[in-house]
Amino acid sequence: MRDRADMMRKTYAQKMAFTGIIAALCVVVLFLTGIVPIATIALPALAGCLLIAVVVEAGVKWAFGAYAGCSLLSLLLVPDREAALFFIVFFGYYPALYAILGRIKNVVIRWITKLAVFNAAMFLEVFVSVKFLNIPIEEIPFFGQNTVIVLFLLLNAVFIIYDKAFDGLIFRYIKVVQPKIKKMFRF
Repeated sequence: MRDRADMMRKTYAQKMAFTGIIAALCVVVLFLTGIVPIATIALPALAGCLLIAVVVEAGVKWAFGAYAGCSLLSLLLVPDREAALFFIVFFGYYPALYAILGRIKNVVIRWITKLAVFNAAMFLEVFVSVKFLNIPIEEIPFFGQNTVIVLFLLLNAVFIIYDKAFDGLIFRYIKVVQPKIKKMFRF
């Protein structure tokens, strides 16, 4: 009985250490938006992808915990508020949500759910950016009156590509990176 308790504490400590390291890397990547301002969307997406490792190694609950910690730290430390907002409203929790939504057997329902979550997140991001970060939406005049519709379609197309890329990232992580992680952390 004591060996089992020791093993559980060791596993908990390993998950905590691993999750902490990945969360710190996420915050560093988000902090880089102050150095590379044109990466306002790319760096939060990359930071979110790092949480794939937490989902695989520690589980969905740990990934949501890492997301919460990174979100709080990004509000305090990240110089690009819009990049922090992108991470908070979508990219940060999506790896854990991806694992949960992957359990939906019906492909159509799974995609409808994914697109609904994405579009709600993008609506929230635009709303908060315009209302609280004072980013004028009028500065996107390149499609005229159809700007909102074109951006909606483009964002959804990019999201579908991003979601499909997750399959490849997870596969690559499990085949290439996970054996090295298991060796380092003795999972």
